[in-house]
Amino acid sequence: MKKFATIKAHLSSNVPFAKHTGVTLLDVDDGRAVASLEQSHETSNHIGTQHAGALFTLAEAASGAAMAGAFADRLSWIRPVAAAAQIRYLRIAKGRVTAHARIDGDPETVRAALDATRRVQFPVHVSLRDNADKEVADMTVEWNVRVSRAD
Repeated sequence: MKKFATIKAHLSSNVPFAKHTGVTLLDVDDGRAVASLEQSHETSNHIGTQHAGALFTLAEAASGAAMAGAFADRLSWIRPVAAAAQIRYLRIAKGRVTAHARIDGDPETVRAALDATRRVQFPVHVSLRDNADKEVADMTVEWNVRVSRAD
């Protein structure tokens, strides 16, 4: 759908740090997203694996895209803010890492809560996987979304 393509196209302009790091948004849908990060000299740590900060950036960007996908028709009049994040590093990550993000619960229920109260808070879960499809980290980002326009 066009609305999801627009979100995908605007990641680099709306989140310049993700672009700087090398995050690529692969897919966006209603409450879910997939992003990837190729390992480079700039994203590596002192032992030659993906830096923890690079993995955090990848996961946070994917979570934001999943959140945006859930609110695609409302992005011009909401204010989303990541309120908290918790990440667990499970194994070293080398090469390309892919982040699979999804909001917790049904996107329609989350949108209905926003409509009813003008603000909603919900978690987005992210699984980071290496080229062998092994989970290298998982992250949960707590998103706060509020209506920013006057009705």
